[in-house]
Amino acid sequence: METSLHQALKAHYAEPGARFEVPLGRYRIDVVCGDRLVEVQHGSLAAIRDKVRALLGGHAVTVVKPIIVCKQLVKLSDPGGRVESRRRSPKQGRLIDVFDELVYFTRVFPHPRLTLDVPLIDVEEFRYPGHGRRRRWRRNDFVVADQKLLAVRQTHTLRTAGDLGRLLPSGLGSPFDTGELAAALGVRRWIAQRVAYCLRKMGTVVEVGKQGNARLYQFAATGRPAARSIPA
Repeated sequence: METSLHQALKAHYAEPGARFEVPLGRYRIDVVCGDRLVEVQHGSLAAIRDKVRALLGGHAVTVVKPIIVCKQLVKLSDPGGRVESRRRSPKQGRLIDVFDELVYFTRVFPHPRLTLDVPLIDVEEFRYPGHGRRRRWRRNDFVVADQKLLAVRQTHTLRTAGDLGRLLPSGLGSPFDTGELAAALGVRRWIAQRVAYCLRKMGTVVEVGKQGNARLYQFAATGRPAARSIPA
């Protein structure tokens, strides 16, 4: 069932005269705004990779991949029941998390007809006890009843390999390895390796050699970052 969050994001991207849930061939499109198709994807980009690639054959497409940066957890007594508690989730998304999904999108992005929007959002998530029906070995089992959009803090629009480069810190050396990238981003090295993989596959950086066991990268001409860093 479609969540309130999904509905709100579709409305956020709808222009006057937009149509919703429009059949197009063997696909159903979330929003059609004139000649542009809009797909809102909360789950993995891998799930819509082939669909988007097919649509790009004749259409301009905007893929909306939200990242939840603040989540309020609302515990219900039961489905549709009373609110028992509210608390803020300790998990906070960051813009860099988009690379967790781009690793599945390297054969689709970039494309001259594709826009990838990454809104950073606040949500409420409503949960009720699952009573161990699905995962009996977990003490704190729950079912997510709905998610609601509270705010869109900021939206990052990506269209080119250079746009990906501008998500990265401007102080990286040339060349750099994934250890230096990890330190600049404040993440573990395996995460930086995933970022570097995406950047290389999408043409933002090129591999220029090795230093010991570390691969060395430098920005391609169209992929060099501007003088700003990825936000927390």
